[in-house]
Amino acid sequence: MSEVPVPAAKPAAVASAGRRTFLAVLVNTAAANVTTSFLWFALTFWVYLETRSVLATGIVGGAYMLLLAVFAMVFGSLVDRHRKHRVMVVSGFVTLVAFLLAGALWLAFPEAALLDLGGPWFWLFAGVILAGAVVENLRNIALSTTVTLLVPVERHANANGLVGTVQGLAFVVTSVFSGLSVGFLGMGWTLAIALVLTALALAHLSTIRIPEQRPAVGEGAGPVVDLRGAIRAVRRAPGLFALIVFSTFNNLIGGVYMALMDPYGLEMFDVKVWGIVLGVTGTGFIIGGGLVAKFGLGKNPIRTMLWIVIAMGVLGAVFTLREWWWLYALGIWVYMALIPPVEAAEQTVIQKVVPFETQGRVFGFAAAFESAAAPVTSFLIAPIAQFVVIPYMDAQSGRSTWGWLLGEGESRGIALVFAVAGVVMVIAAALAFLTRSYRTLSRQYRTSEVDVEAGSV
Repeated sequence: MSEVPVPAAKPAAVASAGRRTFLAVLVNTAAANVTTSFLWFALTFWVYLETRSVLATGIVGGAYMLLLAVFAMVFGSLVDRHRKHRVMVVSGFVTLVAFLLAGALWLAFPEAALLDLGGPWFWLFAGVILAGAVVENLRNIALSTTVTLLVPVERHANANGLVGTVQGLAFVVTSVFSGLSVGFLGMGWTLAIALVLTALALAHLSTIRIPEQRPAVGEGAGPVVDLRGAIRAVRRAPGLFALIVFSTFNNLIGGVYMALMDPYGLEMFDVKVWGIVLGVTGTGFIIGGGLVAKFGLGKNPIRTMLWIVIAMGVLGAVFTLREWWWLYALGIWVYMALIPPVEAAEQTVIQKVVPFETQGRVFGFAAAFESAAAPVTSFLIAPIAQFVVIPYMDAQSGRSTWGWLLGEGESRGIALVFAVAGVVMVIAAALAFLTRSYRTLSRQYRTSEVDVEAGSV
């Protein structure tokens, strides 16, 4: 067994060894995330390039986000009921089995059969890769709880910044190398690469030892989705539900960018250049996470988060005011650099104010809401932009009303949506400063000492 039980103790009591173990887990999770994202996006690229079906890629992408939202609560319950290392091993093993099954399907059927959208084999092939990618996200919830377990409380924000850097690395690698792999090697070799890397990550994980006591077990196994337990855990920290709601709202606004960033970029850049732009601007994730890892989030991460959200809103309102490629690319880079601090702030607060034994359910609860938010907005805003806003800006009334601010051109309708979404984000974050939930949660973060219980589950 890879987990070594230790006497009840605060994670800071094993500070040096704990940080080393956390870094090992972080590197391993980074490798797993990069590999899974690499294969998942390669599948999306391959399907579109071979079928030219927007519907197929839309269903595949939408199903991924939907399943993340649905299973986040399941994953959170599993994390709380089992040792974190065991959860990570099971996640890696299931992902490996799913990718092996996909490889078997690739070898068993001709490529034409796997690309037949009217046949069962395409959906089975895409489905098993989808399952492997979704289950791999179980590791991310477990990773967030290992920050509490292994890292001293005063370094939680820095550790969460490193997590953001890992996510940024996955985005950059995915943006650049998935397309190159499909283009030069084909889907078969891309799948083979993912299989090898997944197996190596699982082998490396087996060498890591995470000191953790066996989680306390109540009467019975409990429900698979412990929604009631998650809600109780959230309510024990006054103001935490408001923070999750605000983060969800922030993701709703982020859905605007999800829906319209690519169309606007493809109006401005050739498709090959746009892929490179995304890869380069994705380094903003790494820089933003690195800055948090170096400097933390200050004495009140909630206040820091709200100021950063205001900055994101201002940025979103101005980076498409003119159809200048450098302004758009710079805006995307800065926006991506601001995402890790916002996510790290929420994680840091949860790790401080929520008892360790229920953190998995709370992280799962938050992930379920927030994962569902962006695709909902994306699905709504795309048709609104297509059929309402863009025609309005192409008409004389739109140009005369907004031309002084946005200029004229085919993409000015998208620019108007960006501007409105940015202003809404600024207003929402400014109003959040005035709420009682903000004051209550800030006070609880300053005074909470639940972290001392992490080692005595």
